[in-house]
This record gives sequence, structure tokens and C-alpha cells, in this order.
Amino acid sequence: MTTTADASAPAAAPKPKVRIPLWDNARWASVTLVVIGHAIQRQTADSDHALMLYLFIYAFHMPAFAIISGYFAKAEPPSGRQMRRLIGDLLVPYVVMQAIWTLVQWLVEGKESINPTQPLWTLWFLLALAIFRVVLPYLVQLRWPMLWATAFAVFVGYFDNVDSTFSLSRAIGIAPFFLLGWYLRKWPLVDWWRRASSTVVWGIRALAAGVFAAWFAVVVVNIAPFRDFDLRFWFFYDDSFSGLGEEEWWSGLLRFGLMLFAVLLSACFFAWMPRRETWFTGFGQATMYIYLLHSFILYPIRETGILKDEHASATWLVSMVLASIAISMLLASPFIRRVFRPIIEPRIDWLFRERDTRPPGRPRTDPTGSRRR
Repeated sequence: MTTTADASAPAAAPKPKVRIPLWDNARWASVTLVVIGHAIQRQTADSDHALMLYLFIYAFHMPAFAIISGYFAKAEPPSGRQMRRLIGDLLVPYVVMQAIWTLVQWLVEGKESINPTQPLWTLWFLLALAIFRVVLPYLVQLRWPMLWATAFAVFVGYFDNVDSTFSLSRAIGIAPFFLLGWYLRKWPLVDWWRRASSTVVWGIRALAAGVFAAWFAVVVVNIAPFRDFDLRFWFFYDDSFSGLGEEEWWSGLLRFGLMLFAVLLSACFFAWMPRRETWFTGFGQATMYIYLLHSFILYPIRETGILKDEHASATWLVSMVLASIAISMLLASPFIRRVFRPIIEPRIDWLFRERDTRPPGRPRTDPTGSRRR
């Protein structure tokens, strides 16, 4: 029975969410792999070493990033605030960045095409995130949602009319990884991993290192046929099988196999992520800044063509990897976040009929689930 004193007592303040260092570490590491992949892409044409590293990274880095994003997604019917967040966190930055990139390409390359339906460079992921968040509450109402998501991801490759328009092909292709991340939050696996003993952790990490070493060895030994087959394009999930040059019936089985392999490599990647705070844990709060801004730094390097011929050597490859890590650290700095916050985290309450009632100064959560200070 509720007493008068109980009824008049103020409601208890909600407990602040505890940020898990494991996820911040994984966010920064995965987005840094994105930067490295984009940085060395031009070198892959003239360097087998660059292509080896490129294939090694691309086999799992975007699936891992999608798993992280899916872990923090919600499958409940969206509230008004969540719908406003989707517009403000994903769609508005997409429109702004798409306009900026369209202007840059017009000034630098003379391209006069204005097509907001074709996301430029890294912007496809914003639309893929938006599509997944809209679809997830419906998808989980089905029996066997993972089966349906995987079937769509595999069979969409047989249809030429599903392309990169609004990132639809990629959104469908990586949806199983988003969904896997959502399932991980329901399973006790992450909590078990955080409490596991050092003996267990290092035993699993040894197995993960063995898997990584085996994959790299396969890439090294088969680099010539992998180059001839254009294997790297299979990791993009943005083209049909006929567009990839393979119209055989087994193309879907190959994609399915690569998806399973990506899950295995992602698990190995997460196994090696530190469970405690490290010197780069704080950088995990700036994932979207790194993801959306690094392309502006790499663009002049890529377009000038300096990463060819002798500049595709192993020495230049190592230099670009180290430069990518430095770029990732720079773009996560408080100064960069303060300067570019109006673009990456726009405040657009004026756009909505209902204002956000969240108290001022309360940490926000970015589209990948990282809580910003």
C-alpha cells in the first residue's frame, strides 16, 4: 500500500549509463581500420603488399563496425524523440556532408552532377544505419529474423536493379551484422567475456591470433589469384554478382561463406580488444567525427596520384598506416570535435514541432552507440 509520503516523494533520478571500455576500444580500432583501408587503397594497384593488407582488413572491418552499431540499436517501436534523433544524427549530417562533397568534386574535378540518392564515399554508412534502425522493429517481429536478414543479404546479389541508390544494396548486405550486434546485447556473452579469467581470455586470444595468422597466410599465398578475381570488391556488398563479373549460381554461396568468415574474424578482432580503459579508449567517443572527416584529409592524397609506382613501396605503405593512425587520433581530439560539432552533431530542434526535453549538458549517444561527453 502506498503511503502519502511515498506518493509525494520525488521520483528517483535514473541511474547514469555505465560506459563499457571494451566497446569504446573496439569503436576506435574499427574506425581506424577504415581510415587505413581508405588510405592505402590507391597503393593496391601497384603493390601486392598493400593489397594483402587491404584484403586482410576489408574481410571484417565494416562487419565489425556494423556489429558494434547493432549492439546499441533498439528494436522497440520508436518514440518521437528517437525519430527526431534519427533525423538529426543520420539524415541531416548526410544531407550536409553530401552537399559539401558535391561542391568539392565540382571545384576539384569539375563534376557537375548533383545526385543526393548516390552517397559519396563514406556517406553510405549513414544511410545504411538509418535503414537498419527503421527496419529493425519490423524485422524482429518475424520468426527467425537472422535467417531472413541473411537470405536477403545473399539473394539480393542476384538482382541487378538493387544498387547503391540510397545505399540499399549495402544496407541489405550488412544487415545480418547489424542484427548480430543486436542479438549480442540479448545474450550474456559480452558480460561473460568481461568477467572471464585472464587464463581463459589469453587462451581465446591465442586462438584468435592463430585465425588471423592463417587468414593473412592465405592472402599472401593467393594474392595473385585474389587480384585477378577482384576479391576486394566482394567485401563492399554494393554490387550484384553480375556486376562483380560472376553470374554463376554459386555466387550466393560465396557471399554467404564470406559473411560467415567475416563473423569469425570480427570475433577474433573483439577478442583482442582490451577490456579495460587504455590510452585510446576516449577516442571511441568520436567515432563519427573520424569516420566522416578523415576522407577530407585523404582526398587530396588520393586524387594527386602520388601513391603509385615507387610510392606504393612497403616503406610508403607503413608510412600511410602510421599516418592513418595519427589522423584517427587527431580527428578524435576535443578541438576537432568542438569545431565540427555543428556539422556532425547538429542541433536542429527548430526543425521539429516538439523540442527535445533532454536536460542541457547531458551526454548524447552517437549513431554507433558511443556516449559523448
